[in-house]
Amino acid sequence: MSTNSHTQDRRNVTSALLRQWAIVRKDKWLLSCLTWVPLLLAASIWLIFSQGIARDLPIAVVDLEHSQISQQFTRLVDASPTLQVTQRYSSASEAAKAMIERNIYGYVVIPKHFDRDIYLGLNPQVSVFYNSQFILIGKLVNSALLHAQGTFNAQVEVIKQLSHGNTTIQSALGQAVTIQSQITPLFNKNTSYAQFLVSAVIPALWQIMIVVGTILVLTANVRARGLKAWLSNSPMKSLVSTLAPYVALFLMFGIAFSFWFYRLLDWPFNGSFMALTVAQLFTVISCIIMGCLFFFLTLDPARAMSFAGAFTAPSFAFMGITFPVSDMNTAAQIWRSLLPVSHYIEVQTAQSSYGVSAAQSLISLTSMLWYAVPAFMVILLIKKHLARLPQPEQPTPQGAKQ
Repeated sequence: MSTNSHTQDRRNVTSALLRQWAIVRKDKWLLSCLTWVPLLLAASIWLIFSQGIARDLPIAVVDLEHSQISQQFTRLVDASPTLQVTQRYSSASEAAKAMIERNIYGYVVIPKHFDRDIYLGLNPQVSVFYNSQFILIGKLVNSALLHAQGTFNAQVEVIKQLSHGNTTIQSALGQAVTIQSQITPLFNKNTSYAQFLVSAVIPALWQIMIVVGTILVLTANVRARGLKAWLSNSPMKSLVSTLAPYVALFLMFGIAFSFWFYRLLDWPFNGSFMALTVAQLFTVISCIIMGCLFFFLTLDPARAMSFAGAFTAPSFAFMGITFPVSDMNTAAQIWRSLLPVSHYIEVQTAQSSYGVSAAQSLISLTSMLWYAVPAFMVILLIKKHLARLPQPEQPTPQGAKQ
């Protein structure tokens, strides 16, 4: 009996896989969304940020002094690996127009009497304007210009100290810069934007792929088999057996991008791949539950896609990678807690950068058990839709009155 049971189970699994393959193969869009589209999106994101470090950002200089000292300041700005002085304008209005037209990301205004104020110790004001709509670029431009200004100030002060005589260059430098700081970045030592952004953008796209893919799979099964024929007999068992192959497929995508990040690209990883894989499995199941919830709310694929888009659109912004979670308002934090990828990214960051123990990361996944609530709602919605379907007419007993 046991052997026959195992054989029958194996046949049922094989039959379910073949049925799903036939459904997916007939739906070209579904087949694309489950195969080459995610790979193309991931490759596109990587190509965009593959350089890793932003260099030679174009800026302009408005030099109203036209002196050797002002030119020295301009050369220091241009010497920064982050910046490149591509334009020189005679007025600030011309530079502002170029920045509005996005020809440059910022500009520096060197005022008149720049040399005179330096000689008199009046601290001339050099104005810097940059486009803060590009948050990351704005931070880079601001940081590089502050560094160039600090270097220029130190050079001027050293020259002043040397002009007084009876001092060495080292002593003059010590008097010019009394406190020297050493800033050492942790976890992303090269300050690579590829490692910083791609490792968060790809999981966000992965979540969208799972939720949208689940809706497309459910739509294709209802179209091919009919809701009643598919789910009327043991609804949850039928639904789970249908979606089980896709759990494995989505998990394979997650494992693949982890292998890409931490093996092929050799990004630092200080934790456990097993803990990361378990977190990915939890994320896949949670995303599939949310996809089922959106679909069975109305049984309308278009509306379900709208729900999925509204739900997953802020994934990257709410992760807490580019904007600190502590500074989010209550509504944003609530929305963030509803996104499966937000829980996953905490485990990924803890394992890759911080080297947190696997047990500690897995304990943090207990909050994802709340997705049992929408899973229960899916069960109720399926029963509701099945109850609304027309029931087959019962045969009239012989001898009954017409």
